Amino acid sequence: MADKDYYETLGVSRDASQDEIKRAYRKLSKKYHPDLNKAPDAEQKFKDISEAYEVLGDADKRAQYDQYGSAGPQGQGGFGGFGGGQDFGGFGGGQSFGGFDDIFSQFFGGGGSQRSNPNAPRQGSDLQYQMDLKFEEAVFGKETTISYTREAMCHTCNGTGAKPGTTPDTCHKCHGSGYIQVTRQTPLGRMQSREVCDVCHGTGKEIKEKCPTCHGSGHGEERHSVKVKVPAGVEDGQQMRLSEQGEAGENGGPYGDLFIVFRVAPSDKFERDGAEIYLEVPISFVQAALGDELQVDTVSGKVKLKVPAGTQTNTTFRLRGQGAPRLRGNGRGDQHVKVKVVTPKHLNGEQKEALKTFAKASGEDMTETEGNLFDKLFGKRKK
Repeated sequence: MADKDYYETLGVSRDASQDEIKRAYRKLSKKYHPDLNKAPDAEQKFKDISEAYEVLGDADKRAQYDQYGSAGPQGQGGFGGFGGGQDFGGFGGGQSFGGFDDIFSQFFGGGGSQRSNPNAPRQGSDLQYQMDLKFEEAVFGKETTISYTREAMCHTCNGTGAKPGTTPDTCHKCHGSGYIQVTRQTPLGRMQSREVCDVCHGTGKEIKEKCPTCHGSGHGEERHSVKVKVPAGVEDGQQMRLSEQGEAGENGGPYGDLFIVFRVAPSDKFERDGAEIYLEVPISFVQAALGDELQVDTVSGKVKLKVPAGTQTNTTFRLRGQGAPRLRGNGRGDQHVKVKVVTPKHLNGEQKEALKTFAKASGEDMTETEGNLFDKLFGKRKK
C-alpha cells in the first residue's frame, strides 16, 4: 500500500500546530463537502481530507504516523475508519499473534487451542450507520427514525433453524462438540489435529427438517427501523452506540450493537470549534469610525451587537452563551464575531466631496490619484 502524505493532503507543514491542522481541515472540508461542491472529484477529496484529519488531529495517531507512515506500526491495517476515543465510545482494536497452534494449523488444518462451546449463546455482530446532519441539526440535536438492513432472528423457528414442531438433534459425528479429531501422515510422523465438523459445520447440531423460512440458518434479512435521539452539540466524526440494534446472535445470544457515525455538513455562514461559534461581519468605514448597533446572526437567531466608535478591522467581539451546547457539560459556548472594515470601490461625487472634507479636517494634505479609496485617504502625503 502506497504511503499517504496526510500533511500534503491538508496543505500544512510537518511541524504544524494542532490549531493549524484544525483550521486547515475546517477550510478544506467546507470547500470540498459534496453538499456544497458538485465537482466530480469533490467527494473523494472530502474523504481524503477527513482521513488525514482523523490521524493528524489526534496526537497519539499523529505520533505513530510520523514514525511509521500511513500503513501503521505493523505495516498493516493503517489508520482508516473511526477509532475509539470519540465522545460516544468507539470500536476496540488491535491485533494478536498466535503461537505454535497457528503454525501447525497452516500445515495440518485446524489448531490445538481450546475451542469455546459451539452451543453457547453468542452475541451478534455490530453494525455501523452513517447519519448525515445539517450544521444546525448537530448544534441543537434532533429526533429521527432510521432504517437499515440487518440479520434478524427468524420468527418462524425462533432462531433454531428447525421446522416448527421439531428440534435440532445433537450431531452424530462430533457428538455436539462442533469439532472432530483428524489424523494425518506427515513428514514428521502421524499428527492429530482438531477440525470443524464437516457434518454440522461447527454448530454441534443436525437439523433433519429445516425451517421453510430461513432454510436452517435461524436468521433472516429484515428491514429494521429504530428511533434515534441525536444529542445537541454533536460534532463531525463522533459516534454513539445503540445497544442490541445490530445483527442477531447465535444460540439465543443477544443482538449486536449499532454504532451511528455522524457526518456534519459545514455551514455557509458559521464556523465551529467544539461549543464555540465563529462569524465574520462586514462593516463600513463610517460604522467603524462613529460606532453602530448591528443585528448579527447567531445559531439561535439575530441579536444586537454594539460596535463602539473607533473600532478597527479584525476586532473580535464575544457574545456569551450564543454558541453551541456543550456535549458533556452545562450551558452553551460563546459566539465570536470578527468585524471587517470594508473599503468601498466606487464612490459618487457627493461621497468623494465628503471624504475630501474629512481629510482636510484631519489635516491631511493629499493629491487625488486614480488609485482606490484607501490609497486616496491613507496613501503617501505631500511634504
